[in-house]
Amino acid sequence: MNFGMLGAAAALGLAASGSAIGLGIAGQATIGAWKRCYMNNKPAPFILVAFAGAPLTQTIYGYLLMSAMLKSSFDSWFLLGVGLFCGLGIGMSAIAQGRASASGSDALAETGKGFSQYITIVGLCETVALFVMVFGLISV
Repeated sequence: MNFGMLGAAAALGLAASGSAIGLGIAGQATIGAWKRCYMNNKPAPFILVAFAGAPLTQTIYGYLLMSAMLKSSFDSWFLLGVGLFCGLGIGMSAIAQGRASASGSDALAETGKGFSQYITIVGLCETVALFVMVFGLISV
């Protein structure tokens, strides 16, 4: 059995799992924010979709890392470790991003202000996933 292939699958699977959890968290908050807008007869800002969908990109990062790992000739145990730990780091970034996005959706729908500040924090969470992916790509 080639444990390196298991590591490659873990890179994508853990990243995508984190994306799914982050999307769920952000999506629930976005729907709740829209509901409050409708209840208060305020326009529901469509820009909240940017918050709801932000954690999706970590799945792409996991895929890119997996693709590089499948072409690598490194030791399979090393690849297993890279896949597990990088996938976990990318996935956790997506969960944190979902939580930050949830707060951004809530705040923007309530006040109608601050989009650029809120999306900056969401972007900082994204940066963690980018760093993990790049360092993982460099190592394999």
